[in-house]
Amino acid sequence: MPAKLTSTAVPPFPFLDLKAQYRSIQPEIEAAIRRVMESQQFILGPEVDGLERELATYLGARFTIACASGSDALLLALMALEVGPGDEVVTTPFTFVATAGAIARLGARPVFVDIDPGTYNLDPAKIAPAITSETKAIIPVHLFGMSADMAAISKIAANRGLAVVEDAAQAIGAKFDGKTIGTIGLCGCFSFFPSKNLAAAGDGGMLVTNDEAFAGKLRLLHLHGGRTKYEYELIGMNSRLDALQAAILRVKLRHLDSWTARRQQNAQRYAQLFAERGLESSVRLPKGQPKCNHVYHQYVIRAPRRDGLKVFLRERGVPSEIYYPLPLHLQKAFAYLGYKPGDLPESERASQEVLALPVFPEMTEEQQELVVDSIAAFYKS
Repeated sequence: MPAKLTSTAVPPFPFLDLKAQYRSIQPEIEAAIRRVMESQQFILGPEVDGLERELATYLGARFTIACASGSDALLLALMALEVGPGDEVVTTPFTFVATAGAIARLGARPVFVDIDPGTYNLDPAKIAPAITSETKAIIPVHLFGMSADMAAISKIAANRGLAVVEDAAQAIGAKFDGKTIGTIGLCGCFSFFPSKNLAAAGDGGMLVTNDEAFAGKLRLLHLHGGRTKYEYELIGMNSRLDALQAAILRVKLRHLDSWTARRQQNAQRYAQLFAERGLESSVRLPKGQPKCNHVYHQYVIRAPRRDGLKVFLRERGVPSEIYYPLPLHLQKAFAYLGYKPGDLPESERASQEVLALPVFPEMTEEQQELVVDSIAAFYKS
């Protein structure tokens, strides 16, 4: 075991420094909150309308529908597709539970397909064999901020007459072949959870589509299924984005591109630091892919003796996280699906090796040097 080190080059710092971000835009945020409080209009209204318009422009989408969370966005998209008992939806097991949870909540069957070990996204070569006559949709997840192979996935879906719902919760602003993530499939689902690149002060989500009829159905469903008060066409749900959250998000949207650029700069600096320390053979760094721009929601390495490294880093005041320690097909909640260890080996292998390092926009060079120097110390001891 490596020797225990208790001293650090700089004081411990958080994995994601939301306080630093808030301090940088505090007057703007406080003005937006005052605007809502003075209006006393908290549900829907001009703030939500404004965010929908501004995000549609940012993404290059025709229609945007704000909702209460990224999880609700996934659920609403599948509800609009009328996914239900007897249907199957192909997706990845290497993601947050909300992706498959939305499928299961509607009584449909999540069909898990293994990942590409280089990108952690769905392996297109594994999708077609998993499609059956009951398959209704494919949900690719643009994990950690980089697009799945949307050309291959879109081609498979078109050939089989399937809808593509993009789980873009971690990838706002990312692109594939010049197209903005979330606008390539029938529908894109975004999350504004506080840890996301574009983050609310609580939960929030957005549905994005270029299909007018589908947009109309989504708008009905997220407002209890009705166009007017007390008249309902569908069985929907209450999934509205609060005006306070919309106002905060409108402020943050103006800064998103600069924050993304800093994340990308931090990723480049990591690559340089790892090379300077001679660590290329010790850990595997994230790599870009053709036609993709990575927005680095997470900076994820593959590390031998990952669990020991994580403990070692913590003792030196260096934060890290594991996304994800157990793939969904092996979770107790999905045991009824009948998967067993070894069924999806790349997802299982990734769960044992991945480690996310801090990459937030306000991170300093000194903090990054501490991270890499600590990793170097672990593998040299």
